[in-house]
Amino acid sequence: MTFTETGLSEDILKAIAELGFETPTPVQERSIPEILNNGQDIISLAQTGTGKTGAFGLPIVQLANTDTAKTQALVLCPTRELCLQITKDLTAFAKYRQRLNIVPVYGGTDIRAQLRALKGPSHIVVGTPGRVIDLLHRGALNIGEIRWLILDEADEMLNMGFQDDIETILSETPENRQTLLFSATMPPFIEKVANNYMKSPLEIRIGRTNQGADTVEHHYYLVKASDRYAALKRIVDMVPDIYSIVFCRTRQETKEIAEKLIADGYNADALHGDLSQAQRDTVMEHFRVKHLQILVATDVAARGIDVNELTHVINYNLPDDSEVYIHRSGRTGRAGKKGISVSIVHSRELNRIKQIEKLSGKKFERKMVPTAEEICQTKLVYFINSIEKQEFDETSTVAPFIPEIVEKLSHFSAEEIIKKFVASEFESVNRYYQNAEDINIYDQRDKKNDRQHSSGEKMDRVFINIGKIDHLRPSDILGLINSFTRDISEKIAIGHIDIMRNFSFVDIDSTYSQEVINRMHNQKIDGYKLVVEIASERDGNRSSKPQKDSKPFDKFSKKRHSRDDRRSSSSERHNQRRDSHNDRRRDRKRK
Repeated sequence: MTFTETGLSEDILKAIAELGFETPTPVQERSIPEILNNGQDIISLAQTGTGKTGAFGLPIVQLANTDTAKTQALVLCPTRELCLQITKDLTAFAKYRQRLNIVPVYGGTDIRAQLRALKGPSHIVVGTPGRVIDLLHRGALNIGEIRWLILDEADEMLNMGFQDDIETILSETPENRQTLLFSATMPPFIEKVANNYMKSPLEIRIGRTNQGADTVEHHYYLVKASDRYAALKRIVDMVPDIYSIVFCRTRQETKEIAEKLIADGYNADALHGDLSQAQRDTVMEHFRVKHLQILVATDVAARGIDVNELTHVINYNLPDDSEVYIHRSGRTGRAGKKGISVSIVHSRELNRIKQIEKLSGKKFERKMVPTAEEICQTKLVYFINSIEKQEFDETSTVAPFIPEIVEKLSHFSAEEIIKKFVASEFESVNRYYQNAEDINIYDQRDKKNDRQHSSGEKMDRVFINIGKIDHLRPSDILGLINSFTRDISEKIAIGHIDIMRNFSFVDIDSTYSQEVINRMHNQKIDGYKLVVEIASERDGNRSSKPQKDSKPFDKFSKKRHSRDDRRSSSSERHNQRRDSHNDRRRDRKRK
């Protein structure tokens, strides 16, 4: 079905075409014709982000009569933010409907401006329950002749304690109104409203109740509780264009995490109950226009946030209620786009993951916290790509300085300038992650030989018979693998490297792992035979947390393959001293 087939008028179709709307979502496809043509009460059960505002807003904007100043529609919603968002959407829908006035009313701000707005035509009023009650008591708002009453996010209004307010408002409306109730769940109070205040409502269910959206992937990372923040940083670092809400359990934790992110140079801020309304508005406006990439918030503070382009929702802590998780994850993957819901958990929370999987009908995918090498590679590629796409404006303020800069760097080659530029840009990143350890938790349930690289490749865990005793570092293992696979090394994804005392493990892209093993196994380096094979289950269950090395790797380092920088092993130095001593003895005997 197209929007034209729903029965919308030309002026509405023109407005939504300019907004980029192409085809109606399932809830819009079912609701719009019903509201336009039948006038029946509707209960619509659909998850957040499924297009519910368009489902009720488009037909009401079309049907509202601008020849009268009376209020014809009342939209109730749980929060100030959602009130403003709905008003913004309805105003956009009504772009070509002349003289249609949409008035938002909400608490936390001066009521006098809203009183003035209601003195003029207010065809559609969008409001929070508390402020609507206040305006009814003042006689400033008359809903005795409305044609439509819309309860948006009805279950959220119930959770926030607006049950009595909703019943009071319902009692002030006419019996011949059309009631449109939109909710993600169907708690007992919603059933009570349906039974007492609605007439034979048509029930529209989009998907299974409490089911997660199909456009959202669900990932989890398993770490110690003390490593949550380190994991958060690495996850964020792997997505330079991230646009995300990070959910925390308490307002204190929200403040602490936001302050840490800001101190570490991330474009982040916090949203919590200690902010004034003015501060809250400023933070939300910055986030909506993407001046902020990361918003750290509690569930209560985030209610009503309606942003369609979130790439990720990150659960710094899993919520106690599985339904809350589903609401959180529904904030990404909207408007037909893909989204990712990330959870940072420790081993005691694995049962919670299973509970959410059962309720939502969605499978969680275990991901490994990215390694330092993966993060640095991702950041470097992103930086180079952004430089490649950067356009230079000859009228910019830096243009007059270009000749001087060119002259200053003229004695360097292009390659030298690139090296210096990249080194300068990434010095802090490399320094931060230089000795970064693996913070993943592994347990008996992990299949060590069936892991996955953060880029998505399936990984095999490979055993190599060299380790800490050989002064081995991760970079040395990478160099060793590259020396045997130069023709295909760029294609091979290398994951986590575990360095033990006498041996090491390395995760290698399963597409190439056997080829790497075939090329390296039984090869000799300075007379030492390499043993390279798929790690056994017994080996895979050993402690996998590498230890820091302070000595340089000198037995299998790439440098050892260079004639100009070859260093002797301790045994070779011993042989050299012995040969020199024997030569001197022979010389003395001749004399």
